[in-house]
Amino acid sequence: MVNPVKKIGLFLMLFICIPIFFLAIRELYSLNENERIIEEIYNNQLESILFSVNQYSNDVARSWFMKIQTASENSGNDNRKLFELAKPILSENSAVKYIFISDSLNKNNVRIDSKEFSTNNDGLKTFIKTNQKIISRLYQYKTSGFAKIEPLLMDREKNLQFWLCITDNRKICTIAIDPDLFVTQNLISKIQSVAHDEFNAVVYDSLRNSIVYSSEQDGVIIPQQKKAFWLIPSYTLGISLKGATIEELVQERSHMNLYLLFGLSVLMFAFAWFGYRNIKREVELAQIKSDFVSNVSHELRTPLALINMFAETLSMGRVKSDEKRDEYYSIIQQETERLSKIVNKILNFSKIEAHKWEYRFVKTNLNELAGNIFTNYKFHLENKGFEFLLELADDELEIMLDKEAASEAIINLIDNAVKYSDNKKHIVIRTGRERKSSFIEVEDWGVGISSENQKKIFDKFFRVTEGSLHNTKGTGLGLTLVKHIMEAHKGEIKLTSTPGKGSSFRLVFPVE
Repeated sequence: MVNPVKKIGLFLMLFICIPIFFLAIRELYSLNENERIIEEIYNNQLESILFSVNQYSNDVARSWFMKIQTASENSGNDNRKLFELAKPILSENSAVKYIFISDSLNKNNVRIDSKEFSTNNDGLKTFIKTNQKIISRLYQYKTSGFAKIEPLLMDREKNLQFWLCITDNRKICTIAIDPDLFVTQNLISKIQSVAHDEFNAVVYDSLRNSIVYSSEQDGVIIPQQKKAFWLIPSYTLGISLKGATIEELVQERSHMNLYLLFGLSVLMFAFAWFGYRNIKREVELAQIKSDFVSNVSHELRTPLALINMFAETLSMGRVKSDEKRDEYYSIIQQETERLSKIVNKILNFSKIEAHKWEYRFVKTNLNELAGNIFTNYKFHLENKGFEFLLELADDELEIMLDKEAASEAIINLIDNAVKYSDNKKHIVIRTGRERKSSFIEVEDWGVGISSENQKKIFDKFFRVTEGSLHNTKGTGLGLTLVKHIMEAHKGEIKLTSTPGKGSSFRLVFPVE
């Protein structure tokens, strides 16, 4: 009985544990993969934001170069007129510090700021010679129909960023800007619009190790991703997700998956335990039923064999003396009564299980009921060597009960006391009052019941099989019948037992 149940339990545990184990391992190993995927998502977000901001800054710069080109075309070779036409560009955009325009031969150089202009500046000639390779490449782009704006190295002392572009009239045009002002005046609103409320943004000057702009008032933002601007390469745009970092998102997602996995595991273990208990109960019940059939068959076979044997002996006229004939008749009668008891017990149990037992409650004196049972069994038990005693309460214990059912319960307890008595053959029937209840108690000095079996003896078909008790035959229905009868009387059974010292079964009936 045990091995099949253990095998089923082991199979259920393995069936549940192995998938859960592999799922947990997979989830733990997928942390890096999850982080990579989420980081890639935010990289794409940053690329999208930065592209939009860079495209906008490029459009702003290109609009300035277009205005300068228009001023250059309209002024011809008149530098003063060029100054007047280009001056509004500086006044309207404080980020623009000055403009430098030169022809392709580097002969007519004009430097324009908000107050004045100058020509043939040696420093500007040197600037053109220094960036000659870049200028040549920009001319090639222009020949191909593409006007590219090229950012040059910054002047760190003056904090100026230079942009170089070739105009349509093939003039070399350079704009010097203050990058801090350019960011705050032109790019912040764009950054805010594309970041929405999902990201925190920070613009960082990597050369000066300073923050130019932060979407947080305290300025403390640890960017999760960052990229440099096209036109201001030393400035970077960093973004971080509001409310959580990428690592926290990965951990939160992984923890959530692990929690769900744990919850699923608990649920599966609960179902497995429920299934295991049901299977175990069914296997045990099947075994108990098998034992019941075996025991009942043995219980029925023995009296039937005796009845058949003595009846056959009598019918064949083999018994010559009247004494022997009377003895055989007595044995047949005893075995018939024994057989009737077994059959009645099974039939009564069947009726109770099917809820067909009809209880007839009448006012009954418990002392009188106990006395009648004692009188009926005294001679029988004393012949078997038992000391059979009756201890009645002084009070008149009148209660409402079904006499037949209550008698059946008490007789079952007496039969058990007889079966499980060893050398000390001593049985007592006792009545008494307990608070608002009355009781009748059957006590013996037999083998007793272990604490473990005390929890099971009222289960149907259960029989104690420890030690020498497995040789004691029975149906396993007696105490189950007693339990059903007491439940119908809204009473209870109290068991006190010590292995080797006997047992006491007390049937407690409510007075009201």
